[in-house]
Amino acid sequence: MTSELQQQQPIVLAIAGFDPSAGAGIIADIRTIQQLRCAAVAAITSITYQNERTYAGAIHQTAESVRAQVSGIVAENRIVAVKIGMLPTAEVVREVAQLIREFNLPLSVVDPVMQSTSGGKLMDDDAFAVFVTELLPGVRVITPNIPEAEKLAGLNIRDEDSMRQAAARIRELGARAVLIKGGHVKQEAGARRQEPAEVNRKAIDLLDDDGEVTAFQGNWIDAPNTRGTGCMLSSAIACGLARGDELKRAVAAAKEFVTETIKNSKFRIHN
Repeated sequence: MTSELQQQQPIVLAIAGFDPSAGAGIIADIRTIQQLRCAAVAAITSITYQNERTYAGAIHQTAESVRAQVSGIVAENRIVAVKIGMLPTAEVVREVAQLIREFNLPLSVVDPVMQSTSGGKLMDDDAFAVFVTELLPGVRVITPNIPEAEKLAGLNIRDEDSMRQAAARIRELGARAVLIKGGHVKQEAGARRQEPAEVNRKAIDLLDDDGEVTAFQGNWIDAPNTRGTGCMLSSAIACGLARGDELKRAVAAAKEFVTETIKNSKFRIHN
């Protein structure tokens, strides 16, 4: 039966991989959802073997396993938003897409994780093709970083103009909105200019929501490790949508949450 807490709070379903170091994946999703006063339920797509520095492999869940997890959750919970992370195989991508349609799951936020920070491959090549054709159409918002956006759009991203071009191309694939996280661009630009780490450096994230483009500019934070921030951001956006915020406001609040978490954490933030 649904708990009293879940009845009081909007329920967000996270579908993602399990990171035993707790730096990223489903644990980071649940932690974020609970911190933002939503109720978290979850389904695991893969059990990975990794820590902050090393990715050693994974055992991926079957389509049947993912279906059984999600079916049990939706049978007794009213899901208000869905955050989707690691989808390792074509069969898992296809099954998640089918579950979204079958159960009419709302307000999906997709973080298209393709590679771990330590270099591990998190999505098979044939899974990517299925992701583009079967899951991406109808997604409320997808939140790629620069390398992920480049692969989805099929072009190199070097500045804000090329971010806009990439976002438009990704929307043409079917996503209603695209949020490109521009941190990789600023790191490369800063390295070329050899600027001090925190002297007037800005990070730009670009949101294209059905053709309406908003650039979010913030101060660069020279954190030693940002592992896990992509999971946090997408989960926080899902929470904003679950509470009824329009997308632009949900993104702004999510960015503020992640920034403050990085600034105030006594520990290293994982991605």
